[in-house]
Order: sequence, then structure tokens, then C-alpha cells
Amino acid sequence: MLDTKTIKKIEDFAYSKPRSIQEIAKHLGKNWRTADRYVQEIEKEFGTLATRTFREGTRGALKIVYWASVEKANHSVFQEKLEEQIMQGKNKGDFSAFDIFQHVADKDKEAWMKKGESEMKSGRLKEFKDILLSAKKQILFFSGNLSLINYKDRKTDIFDILDRLVKNGISIKVVCRVDLAGKKNIEKMLSLNFKHGKELVEIRHREQPLRATIIDNKLFNMKEMKEPTGKEKELNKRLFVFYTIKNREWTEWMTRIFWKMFNSSIGSGKRLQEMNKIF
Repeated sequence: MLDTKTIKKIEDFAYSKPRSIQEIAKHLGKNWRTADRYVQEIEKEFGTLATRTFREGTRGALKIVYWASVEKANHSVFQEKLEEQIMQGKNKGDFSAFDIFQHVADKDKEAWMKKGESEMKSGRLKEFKDILLSAKKQILFFSGNLSLINYKDRKTDIFDILDRLVKNGISIKVVCRVDLAGKKNIEKMLSLNFKHGKELVEIRHREQPLRATIIDNKLFNMKEMKEPTGKEKELNKRLFVFYTIKNREWTEWMTRIFWKMFNSSIGSGKRLQEMNKIF
């Protein structure tokens, strides 16, 4: 059975250098067919691995597995331009989630809007909870300072949901700022690894403009917030807009952008270690 622990074991093994299917099979203690099936599933569902077969069609065929290049994540002119904006942005104001939403077919998207003082009072938490609990293998977060783990209302506590997911073996990876402002959030999230004796939560430092959640490379949810301007006929209250995209091509594109950021970012452990020397 391909679980998150096995996925990580294969990814880590192939990350250091290209491996043959036979090497992966030996590493896992499985037969060649099982290892090949695992690699195909990871390649299809997560896009972190790629394969190439040498001397294909001969008895001496050799299938090599390697860490997928994520330098090109575009499938269209629109996506290429959007990728450039996202990779160059640092703050949430540098990119609008609507710029992605507008290109997705109506049947594959939905949006929800609410005015309010804070996201916790927006009435969105139940929907967010349902999206998180739909995960079967992996959740990827684009975040600012990981404040989302503190969201809760009378019926929903997001940190409790994440706790439950880690307990059930769901892998959670995050790109966000690992700095003094979010230090407590980072440490709180990483504490789930210690609590459950699993290395399923991994956080890396990067300033980036997205506030989004990807579930199993099958759907993603984005958030943007419009601040009140106080000007006549313009926004007079904070506006929260949530977008859910269920289009496979766009979700795969977003997933590849996540991995491009994640794989080129600094691990939270090193950042926290250096911060603890000062503060």
C-alpha cells in the first residue's frame, strides 16, 4: 500500500541522485512491479518524480527515476505570465487570486465572498474544515506566517483538524515566512511531528504572495482579502474572497509551482536554530 511514509521514503531516495526501479525496490523491500507502480502513482499524483527508460523494448531496458524538474510549470501563455508574477511576488498584495480564477471554466470553480472584521468571523471555517478533511494523502499550504493554524470558532478548530490529519498519516508541507513574527506558529505546527512520532509536517521559508491550499493534487482553495479604503463608493468593510478550483490541469500547475518554491527554499529547522541564538 502506498502511504505517505512510503512516498517520502521514495522521494528522499530519488532526490539525492537518480535511481533505477530495482534500486528503489531493494530500498523498500518490495518487488520490481510494486516499486514501479508506486513510482508511477507518485509521478501522476504529485509530480515530484519523473522517469526515463533506456533501451526501451529490449530485454536490457533500464527505467531510471529522478527528481522532477519544476523549472517550467506553464501549460499556456496565461499560466506562464501568472507563474512569473507569483515567483517574483513577496507579499499577498503582489498577486490577486482572481487572476487565476478568471481563466478556469465555470464548471470547475466556485467563489464565496464575505464582509467582516476577520477571517475567523467570516463564516468560512466549516468549508475550510471540509476541504482539509477531504485529503487522503497530502496537503500543501502557501501561507504568510501560518496564522491559519489559530483559526477557530465555536464549532471548528483548524489546529485540531491538522492534528487529526497528521495522526491519520496525511503529509503536510508548507511554504511561508519563518521569522520572528510567525515563530510560535511554526513551532506549534512542527510540534505535531513530535506528538505523533511522525515526520509528516515540513515547513520551508519563503516570502511569497499566495494564500492557498492544495489537496492531493486534485483541488485547491485560494483566499484574498480586500482592505477597506474609506473612499466614497469603494469598500467600507474588509472583504474576504475564497476561491475553490477543481480543474485538474490548473491544480497540477499550481502543485508544480508549490514544489518549485518548496525545493528552492530554506528549511524551517535551520531558520529556527539561528533565531533561537538571538531571541
